[in-house]
Amino acid sequence: MSILDKVKIGNSVQVNLEMSKDRLTKETIDAINVSSLGKISDFRITDGKGIGVVLQLSNGEEQWFFEDEIDLLDENGSVIKKTKNKNENSNFIFDFISGLNYENKNKLSELLNPINFFIWLVVSFKDIF
Repeated sequence: MSILDKVKIGNSVQVNLEMSKDRLTKETIDAINVSSLGKISDFRITDGKGIGVVLQLSNGEEQWFFEDEIDLLDENGSVIKKTKNKNENSNFIFDFISGLNYENKNKLSELLNPINFFIWLVVSFKDIF
């Protein structure tokens, strides 16, 4: 279930500043610190896979956010906890690949190890799946 099924233009959401502060300007961060609530003014396709939202912030500025950078609110203004739907991406291989991380190797023995090469290869291609 996507964000489009849960909210509509005009709904209020809360910005999760920890998830997005590395890409925002100081003025935007200050506006979010004053009030983390924003009103959805539009939806945008972010990277061909996800949907982002354009929010009108407390200072009147409009800023877009990824779906995971906002928290949805219920009718009472309480944050709705995000739960992963078991039917969405519930693939053991996908979950395993998503958990893999590759660290750069510096020693020759680490570079020549075929297991390290395989991990690098899988991590490199995981965004394609």
